[in-house]
Amino acid sequence: MASEFQRNKIQAMFQAFDTDDDGRLDEADFDALAARWHELPRVAAEPELAARVDTVVLGWWRDLSAAADTNGDGNVDLDEILAMVDRLPDMRDAVTATADALFDAVDENADHRISRAEHQRLVDTWHGRSTATGDVFTHLDQDGDGHLSRPEFATLWTQFWISDDPTDPGNLTCGPLPATPRPPDPA
Repeated sequence: MASEFQRNKIQAMFQAFDTDDDGRLDEADFDALAARWHELPRVAAEPELAARVDTVVLGWWRDLSAAADTNGDGNVDLDEILAMVDRLPDMRDAVTATADALFDAVDENADHRISRAEHQRLVDTWHGRSTATGDVFTHLDQDGDGHLSRPEFATLWTQFWISDDPTDPGNLTCGPLPATPRPPDPA
């Protein structure tokens, strides 16, 4: 069962993926998400990378709908996604595999590192709009070298999807998370 922290994180992901804001995810939302990734310069310039991105993003839909569309209506709502949160740690290999394609997509200059500016493009692409990130990159860049290496990014990406620990820096991989609502004080 998803914790309040995971619920908050997954809800933010859900809103980013729900491109038509209808409160459910379907294949068209993932087609639109793939189209956003195609706007990145390196993806637009490299057909092989564009195909990899499509395989990953559209694969998310296939895997998600197969695992979470419990009522078979061709849509996945937030509750259906939250019901499968406990299965994410068992999907670690699939989660890590997507990190590789997305790393290449945002590594605009192909220097095998993600800079602060490239990370900002990842966040903006993820959300489909310009998104203020504040000091998020500083938290992600654990060694302080100004870049994220492929292994660093894979770790952060996996934390984003699997972690239930609010202190894990990977929770910020796709930008700042909305504040987790606090229960009212019993007065």
